[in-house]
Amino acid sequence: MERAEKREFVTELNEVFKASGSVVVARYAGITVAQMNDLRTKMRAAGGTVKVAKNRLAKIALQGTESEGMSDLFQGQTLIAYANDPMIAPKVAMDFAKTNDKLVVLGGAMGATTLDADAVKSLATLPSLDELRAKLLGLLAAPATRVATVVAAPASQLARVFAAYAKKDEAA
Repeated sequence: MERAEKREFVTELNEVFKASGSVVVARYAGITVAQMNDLRTKMRAAGGTVKVAKNRLAKIALQGTESEGMSDLFQGQTLIAYANDPMIAPKVAMDFAKTNDKLVVLGGAMGATTLDADAVKSLATLPSLDELRAKLLGLLAAPATRVATVVAAPASQLARVFAAYAKKDEAA
């Protein structure tokens, strides 16, 4: 890489660290090209991105961001997974790490919070933002359904009583 390319890459990476909902740093030593492409495809499908960056350039890009505390994670062959939704990058990285033992999640950051490997694992088990929205909508819709059922119940009971009296009158 030429000096201008490095400057541009550091600027781009700095913007990623500032704008991303979460960033996961993982060691990828021993992963084949096909496996790396598979990880990138899965991450892209979920709405995230995977990048391999030189550690020195990543540390420079971290300077001046809220995620600066994770600079010590950049040692050896590391990759960066990030997404705007804070749940996507940890979820996809941990799912991939379950099936491929060569990918070792080292930690990451979510805003100003630096995460270790256990925190990333915990974050991966939480539901995504869309799942939380769906659950919230379900909780909000349930009381309305129950209210409609309760309001309709007396009317249906009255109708049954009238029907019983009508049958009784017809029989008499």
